[in-house]
Amino acid sequence: METRENFENEEQNLQSNQIEGRNAVLEAFRAGKTIDKVFILDGSQDGPIRSIVRTARKSDAIINFVKKERLDQLSQTGHHQGVIAMAAAYHYAEVEDILAAAKAKNEDPFIILLDDIEDPHNLGAIIRTANLAGAHGVIIPKRHAAGLTPTVAKASAGALNYTPVAKVTNLTRTMEELKKQGMWFVCAAMDGDVMYDCNLTGSIGLVIGNEGDGVSRLVREQCDFTASIPMKGDIDSLNASVACGVLSYEIVRQRMKKG
Repeated sequence: METRENFENEEQNLQSNQIEGRNAVLEAFRAGKTIDKVFILDGSQDGPIRSIVRTARKSDAIINFVKKERLDQLSQTGHHQGVIAMAAAYHYAEVEDILAAAKAKNEDPFIILLDDIEDPHNLGAIIRTANLAGAHGVIIPKRHAAGLTPTVAKASAGALNYTPVAKVTNLTRTMEELKKQGMWFVCAAMDGDVMYDCNLTGSIGLVIGNEGDGVSRLVREQCDFTASIPMKGDIDSLNASVACGVLSYEIVRQRMKKG
């Protein structure tokens, strides 16, 4: 679905891996590049723009209709011709690829699901943690979240080369489908059971919420239980990537103990 917004708070790192100009964007699509987002001048209706919109819809890229000032702000060349595309630094995997990775290792699936993580440094750090903790992959939503930008790749310290990341349209629907395959889900929440008291073994999905708002209501309702990290300091929350690391290694500890 397309949106028309000013995008005043758009991620600053979008300028990495961007493609500007009508012909350049069309050629990127035709070459099979993975395009996360396309910014188009609001009101443009000429032939090349219509072709870009049609192609973007077919490829499931997010289309944002924005004012000329926004395009000028994003542009690196000054010749955007009313369109700028943001290409992913890496190709996305499918959820089935993540499950296949677990099966190939003869292990119960361990997947990290991110509910609207917007900071690319957090996403990269989580992918790095996922790799080191033995998670079989990461799932992110299509909208309102950081994609696989070069900043994410750098923050992952190379882990993005080894840990599959799938992008899905609807996180709750994906969780429903995974439940049918025997997975269950735990989300990080301050009001949850202390993680040491939770059974985190078996086929498990760890859900980490947005940096400011936490796990959304609909996603939380799909979780089987919530787990909290003991806090002993003067502030009441951890950075999302740190929280993911702490909970991931509790999963590792319990798996090692069970094994």
